[in-house]
Amino acid sequence: MNPFRALGRALLRFLEEAGGIFLFFWKALLYTFTPPFRVRLFLKHIEFIGVRSWLVVALTALFSGMVTAYQVHHALVKFGGQSVLGGVVALTLTRELGPVLSAIMVVARAGSAITAEIGSMRITEQIDALKIMAVNPIQYLVTPRLWAAMIVVPLLTAMADLIGIAGGYVIGVLVLGIDHGIFIARMQDMVELMDIMSGIYKAIFFGAFTVAVCCYKGYFARGGAEGVGRATTEAVVISSVGILVSDYILTTLFF
Repeated sequence: MNPFRALGRALLRFLEEAGGIFLFFWKALLYTFTPPFRVRLFLKHIEFIGVRSWLVVALTALFSGMVTAYQVHHALVKFGGQSVLGGVVALTLTRELGPVLSAIMVVARAGSAITAEIGSMRITEQIDALKIMAVNPIQYLVTPRLWAAMIVVPLLTAMADLIGIAGGYVIGVLVLGIDHGIFIARMQDMVELMDIMSGIYKAIFFGAFTVAVCCYKGYFARGGAEGVGRATTEAVVISSVGILVSDYILTTLFF
């Protein structure tokens, strides 16, 4: 096969997929302002996406903060800069690790379940049944999840920042012997409000992106049980890679 033809087909498939996800997200966002307003579904998805994900996010943040403190301290010792450990750990967590790891854990726990659930509804023709009952399936299935993720992922990120910094504090102060006052003072000196808010803004985007991709893949799943499994795998992979790529883009815009 001509390699240029294969590359062109791959590029066209990518553009078609990206455009479809964007239009799907835009429709779900616009249906926010169309009654009926499904508050119960919104609260249900907040509980599913946020409350049930807090433990895995907390554990990930805790050990990420601890291992970051170890690794950063090992590097700083070579230059005699151990005193800035608190600031470096806090910056790393608030700018990057907090939002990225929180979003990836939400994808792994909730995003995959969302794709599988909506995909199963598509295969069993429940989405078609919603249309017959004059219920807009995108407004019913996607819009509440979209707003729930845009609210809870930033909250999970804020929690991850605090727990990760606490883990870094335990390693830095109690294990590595950094003075408590120096650890806190350097953290206060180096971390600004923009550092914290940039992570929150990223988390809002990650939450919307994750739900848009997972719902899109489930909504257009085809091919029975095998198709649902394939759609779930694709949703998790696309969401995880997209989070990392968009994190780089957003970082260059913020800083």
